[in-house]
Amino acid sequence: MPWLLLAGAIVSEVLATSALKLSDGFAHKGWAVVVVIGYLASFVLLARALKLQMEVGVAYAVWAGAGTAAIAVIGVLFLGEGMNLAKVAGILLIIGGVILLNLAGAH
Repeated sequence: MPWLLLAGAIVSEVLATSALKLSDGFAHKGWAVVVVIGYLASFVLLARALKLQMEVGVAYAVWAGAGTAAIAVIGVLFLGEGMNLAKVAGILLIIGGVILLNLAGAH
């Protein structure tokens, strides 16, 4: 159950961050509302996952890492941002770091 809550937190954060770009500095009020609701939902879900005895280091690493990697991919696929070898390497390092933290916490 905590992993499902964490997945929901990640999805909410990614949606909010995507909406942040689309809000154009909060000039578009509809997207600004999506940003606020998305981040609020993300933090509530993350807090609930932590309440269910999930380790904070692992939860935060997965939340931040998966969100960062997802936003980088969304930026390239939907927001016209570029992709280069450095970005690919960075995403792979994030994923590797999250895996390593999970393995270290699984004692």
